[in-house]
Amino acid sequence: MKIAITSKGGDLDSQVDPRFGRAAYIIIVDTDSLEFEAIDNSKNVNAFKGAGIQAATTISDKQAHALLTGFCGPNAFKTLNTAKVKVANDISGTVRDAVKIFNEGKISFANEANVEGHW
Repeated sequence: MKIAITSKGGDLDSQVDPRFGRAAYIIIVDTDSLEFEAIDNSKNVNAFKGAGIQAATTISDKQAHALLTGFCGPNAFKTLNTAKVKVANDISGTVRDAVKIFNEGKISFANEANVEGHW
């Protein structure tokens, strides 16, 4: 299964970036093989608006089934929900750690956007 994880760097040992739309990278990981693609998200880092929606569209286009991040705002959440991508907020540690807890079934998925603690 493919999942997306926001990241401060371009590899599995990078820290999870708590910001979804403005994360430095989005890592698309195959949870079985750990093969991954690092997507440079710099075009959205300084976007005036719409960064979350653009990042959500990228994740949907890559056919990820879930997003693991720190904070996903309401517009991005709605876009991901429409694309049938599950969202887990409040994820920390490395990308590799996030994949591990996902594979262990220790992830709680959100029913709505994370509106507190805005990054």
